[in-house]
Amino acid sequence: MGLSPGLDFESRLFFKPEAARLLEQELCKPRYRCKRIHIGGNTDPYQPVERDLKSTRSVLEVLRRFRHPFSIITKSVLIARDADILGEMGRAGLASAFVSVTTLDRGLARAMEPRASTPAKRLEAIRILADAGCPVGVGFAPVIPGLNDHELESVLEAAAAAGATSAMYVALRLPLEIKDLFREWLADARPDRAGRVMSLIRQTRGGRDYDPDWSQRMKGTGPVAELIATRFKAAVKRLGLDTPRRPLDETQFRVPADAKQQMDLFDLLERPAA
Repeated sequence: MGLSPGLDFESRLFFKPEAARLLEQELCKPRYRCKRIHIGGNTDPYQPVERDLKSTRSVLEVLRRFRHPFSIITKSVLIARDADILGEMGRAGLASAFVSVTTLDRGLARAMEPRASTPAKRLEAIRILADAGCPVGVGFAPVIPGLNDHELESVLEAAAAAGATSAMYVALRLPLEIKDLFREWLADARPDRAGRVMSLIRQTRGGRDYDPDWSQRMKGTGPVAELIATRFKAAVKRLGLDTPRRPLDETQFRVPADAKQQMDLFDLLERPAA
């Protein structure tokens, strides 16, 4: 879109006004085969404008009608608004959620993610989803050595206390223009530790700011990355966050009769005149 990865990415948002209808149309196709849909893997589905647009909720409503399995990840407390859908689908083995918690330090959170939900609100979202019956996990992401990695255990403990039953983490990635943006932010926000943080990051990336190798880009390599992995493994075992997640049920999928009739009508209306 020709936008910068910084303020543009956070403030200039795009949405698909026909997302729910197009999804329903796709699910109605005779050749469609049900497989879990993951929501939020590329960008957060609960941007602030979702409060008014309800685009994500409309998509979840379609998935509920079709009994279609899905997983979802966000760093926004707004996901709690949809606890009715996520709880119902979660109890049926059709949905799971992850909430990302980067830090418990509100000051650091405000500096890193000024437009995102506070750490307390994210933990509240975990609690609401868990109480509703949706299996929910915590994502400690991104892990930034020298900046927030010391919080790994405390974040997992707080999430487990809120009701999370699983956990994952992702090491900071700095591809393309992101590395320059991060270095600039770090020098401004934490000038006293900027050099050490970048040194530790490079130690997890083979001496570079970023290594795009698919096999290790989410966790990194080297002694620093290995220590984080060891600490994470020990913490999730101690806190019971290593319970294997059951696969979401793909056998419940069905096309509602009214949806099929509606799609047939759309097809009829869109056919060119003879």
